[in-house]
Parts: sequence; structure tokens; C-alpha cells
Amino acid sequence: MQLFVNIVVLASIYALIACGYVLIYRVSRVLNLAHGELMMLGAYAVLATASLFSGHPVMALGAAIVLSLVVGVLVYVFLMRKMTGEMVLAAILTTVALGILIRGFVVLVWSAQQQYPAQALGISNPSLTLPGGAHISLWSAALVGTTVAVYAALFFFLRFGRWGMRMRAAGQNPLLAAQRGINLHGVYALAWSLSTLTGALAGILLALDSGLTATMPVIGLKAFPAALVGGLDSLVGALAGALIVAAAEVLLIYYVDPLLSDVVPFLVLLAMLVFRPWGLFGTREELDRV
Repeated sequence: MQLFVNIVVLASIYALIACGYVLIYRVSRVLNLAHGELMMLGAYAVLATASLFSGHPVMALGAAIVLSLVVGVLVYVFLMRKMTGEMVLAAILTTVALGILIRGFVVLVWSAQQQYPAQALGISNPSLTLPGGAHISLWSAALVGTTVAVYAALFFFLRFGRWGMRMRAAGQNPLLAAQRGINLHGVYALAWSLSTLTGALAGILLALDSGLTATMPVIGLKAFPAALVGGLDSLVGALAGALIVAAAEVLLIYYVDPLLSDVVPFLVLLAMLVFRPWGLFGTREELDRV
């Protein structure tokens, strides 16, 4: 039972992060390789808001979430919008440079030492006992619930929301969408803000559960194979890919060697790229071989 709980928690982490990759890619066909760093920045924002709203953890967390939304919009307006019409590779390399800058900024402002946002907010992280004798921490349970809520909201928004339908239209045919009067820059800004928000939620909950260090982007990088395994333009695929990668990682850690934890997601990714490069639920596209 405990093994199953561990798989669910890890799959929830990867799924919540992976949906950010999917939101950007399905709208603009850009791989946001700074997603892990933006996730970390959202987590560190809690440390900043905790000092501003001392004694009010709900307000501090709410302020950090709002800041993450704003950061996503600013990244698009002042950086990624300049890449519109350029080669996709240029946009991807821009996100790589952005990630490096964010890592340097975080170390410069907060240092590389481990931080504990839960202590700064004055909140605890008790262990909960589940049926069957399994245990899960409060914030891990909150992360699982948040992942379920985020995916439900995204499915509803993309299926029935006006801007959600515009995002789908822009992803399928941006030229036709623009001719029909859809504001592509508004759609792209929305995609970046939602992507940054989902990543920040994952980062904040991880930081509250186990602390925060400047190495958090590694978790974001490990979630990238989950998005690719499921298909980069499919939210359902992100869920399936997260579950596959998490199950493989937890089982190999438990039965083989814990040192394999950083390797397993990429082994699963390589296996998928050999047999189905577009992922389980992704759209088959023309692939250029370099």
C-alpha cells in the first residue's frame, strides 16, 4: 500500500509540472526548457511573501500564486513575444538562457542553502495515516488533490471556456485563428501565465513538504520525459506519462537501487522515442532528422 501511495504522489508531482510543458507546446510549438526554473522561482516567492504577510500564511501563499501568474505574463510580453515569427529553435534557446538567468538570480538573492518555507509561514506538515497502514504527509496529500483539481479545471476550461477554445484554435492553425479575429498574443500570454502557475503550484507544495533548494529545477527536468512519453500536445498524455514514469522510478528504486532515481525517467523516454516518438497520445508530426 505504501508503494502505491508513493507512486501516486510522484505521479502527481510529474503530472502537475508536465501540464505546464503541454500548455506551452500545444499553443505555440515551443519547448519551455525554463519551466523548472520558473517553478523554483514560484516556490522562492513564498519566502518573499512570508516576510510581507507575517502571521498570515493564506495571504502569503495567495500573493505568491498571483506573482507567479504575473511572472508568466511578463516572460511572454518582454521576452518570448520577440521570438514570434522566428525559428522555433531560437525560442527554445531563449528559454534555456532564461533558465540560467533565473538560477543565478535565485542563488544571488536567497543563496544556495536549503530553505524551509513552511517554517517561515508558521505551518506544520503532519503525517496522515491511510487505510492499509500507509502514510502520507499533509502537503503531499494537498499536492495530489491540487493535481486533480488543476487537471479538472484545465479540461473544463479548454473544452468549454471561450479563451480555452481560442487556445485550442491557435494551437491547431494560428494563421486561420488570427484571420478569425483571435488575439494570438493574448492567447500566448495566457498559455505562459497558466503554465507558470501550474509549475509554481508544484514548486510551492514541494517546498512546503520537503524544503527548498536551488536544485529544484532537476525535478522539473525529470517531469519533461513524462510530458514527452504521453505526448507534448495532450493533457491526457501528460497524466499517463507521469504515471508510467513515476511507477517505473518508484519500483526500480524499491527493488533495484535508489541511485537510479535520476536515470529512470530518461530511460523510459529513450524507450518511447525508439518506438513512438510522438508519445502515447500525441499528434503524429513530420520529424526532421539532424
